[in-house]
Amino acid sequence: MSLEGLFPIDKWNFKSQSILHDLPAEEHDQLFAHATEQRIHKNEVLFREGTFPKDIFFIKQGKVKKYRTDREGKEQIIYVANNGELIGYHAVLAEERYPDAAAALENSVVVFIPKEDFLLTLEHSTTLSQKLLKTLSHEFTVLTTSISVFAQKSVRERLAIALIVLREKFKEGTIAGNPVEIGMSRSDLAGIVGTGIENVVRALTEFKKLGILDTQGRKIFIYDVKKLIDLSGYMNASS
Repeated sequence: MSLEGLFPIDKWNFKSQSILHDLPAEEHDQLFAHATEQRIHKNEVLFREGTFPKDIFFIKQGKVKKYRTDREGKEQIIYVANNGELIGYHAVLAEERYPDAAAALENSVVVFIPKEDFLLTLEHSTTLSQKLLKTLSHEFTVLTTSISVFAQKSVRERLAIALIVLREKFKEGTIAGNPVEIGMSRSDLAGIVGTGIENVVRALTEFKKLGILDTQGRKIFIYDVKKLIDLSGYMNASS
């Protein structure tokens, strides 16, 4: 089921999948000239907060979470990157340390692109620089939306929005008419919503009783996204 006209999903999803799309063949080859493909196991860390960047990362297959950790060791998940997305380039562009960390949410295949090749390609590519500028502008909009809306929402509403967004990321390969399966631990889900695990479990139980979803271990099956949109209160707050 499409969310068009029901929920403004573009305001919640980064568009880094479009960065390498239609990149001229010569520039694409230059960017990937010394790239290495690696299989990354679930929970394996790609980069850590505060370290200097050596590579940028193209997610060929799987899903990767970007997160920060507070003094108590609690994770705040900033974003979940999907197949075809590029991450890690912000620190390279800013010539700064990574402002966050990244780890695989599931077994994934990631291409490591040396930052030198990325910067060299960027220097000679008008296409890549324009795509990056557009993407960075869009990401600012997404983060602004997330901060402003989440600050005003209850845990129940925030979880509904998180599940709507995650449904879009996990729906690839789902047969039409079947529920979308989200594979994510309650801890990670709590990190996205910005609350405790017990609050997430309580809200999921409520959603389950309403017939919106079902759970099997860490798997969440979304049956009724329209009800999630109603529970999110997002459209009502926008009208």
